[in-house]
Amino acid sequence: MQVGIVGLPNVGKSTLFNALTQTMKAQAANYPFCTIEPNVGVVEVPDERLYEIAKVEGSQKVTPTFIKFVDIAGLVKGASKGEGLGNQFLAHIREVDAVAMVLRAFKDENVVHVEGSVDPVRDKEIIELELIAKDLETVKKRKEKVEKTAKGGDREAKEELEKLSLLEEKLEKLVPLRSAELPGEVLNYARDKLFLLTAKPLLLVANVGEEDLPEGNEHVEALKKLAREEGLPLVVISAELEAQMAGLPEEERRELLRAYGLDEPGLNKLIREGYRLLELITFFTAGPKETRAWTVKRGTKAPQAAGKIHSDMERGFIAAEVVPWDELVKAGSWQKAKEQGLVRLEGRDYEINDGDVVYFRFNV
Repeated sequence: MQVGIVGLPNVGKSTLFNALTQTMKAQAANYPFCTIEPNVGVVEVPDERLYEIAKVEGSQKVTPTFIKFVDIAGLVKGASKGEGLGNQFLAHIREVDAVAMVLRAFKDENVVHVEGSVDPVRDKEIIELELIAKDLETVKKRKEKVEKTAKGGDREAKEELEKLSLLEEKLEKLVPLRSAELPGEVLNYARDKLFLLTAKPLLLVANVGEEDLPEGNEHVEALKKLAREEGLPLVVISAELEAQMAGLPEEERRELLRAYGLDEPGLNKLIREGYRLLELITFFTAGPKETRAWTVKRGTKAPQAAGKIHSDMERGFIAAEVVPWDELVKAGSWQKAKEQGLVRLEGRDYEINDGDVVYFRFNV
């Protein structure tokens, strides 16, 4: 699963991505980061539950779960028509599962704003309109192709044409597809078949100056209002401060956070919010050798969760022994949790919950 980081030039997008990179390297024991290609990074999802479970189980090894972030080239007005890096930018964003839109909410005379002034609400609209324009172009091209087949009486082509017409109608009204009232199968078609940009889940990131932490400023307030109206998640972060903290020892980093009235790095919130935006949850397997976090989509049933570990476990699934992580930690070990009757036996229709610690029974 991957989240694309997008924004106009000079909004702090690259600073944020670099801070993400450096922080994870600086905290190699807890938050490893590895670069796959120049602008793609795989980052550990911060989760203290993993380490608490490992502690009570006496695990020799701890393996976290990860999420991929992609730093995409700065977008400018007219990108949908090829301005700036234009189509190259839009080709990259097609491949991500969700979008984190970084919006400048800081004032700095030394950093020129491409639009001449700081206004994150306006900037969000510029980016949104470019994405809508690109989606409309994609839909129209596909529609021209499908119409020829539909005229020949092909049933599937006619059904697809109906979906395309509905998408075209919404986009021509400048409505991003994620917030349009669309039947589930049409939205899935837009996301999974056409890879339309405005159909992807969106996270807003307000990049503020250090002086505006932790509450933000008038620009952040305007973004909060917008986020509430559109039902979008919003994370307030200072990319510059995050970059400063990246190379510091743990204790100095904590002191700096306290000085700004923060309880944790903003990057942790960004990573977790991206994870949540993708409707992902974490379950755990635990024992003396290893405690490990696993990522599944919300609503995944026990056999499919077992399949994340090994296909044989899904094929030969018998049952799942399950205990919530906090009950396991409180009990002191898996064995003690069983003795106290906290471990439940669940069948193949059981939906895995976030925080479940699971032992799968299977036979191949």
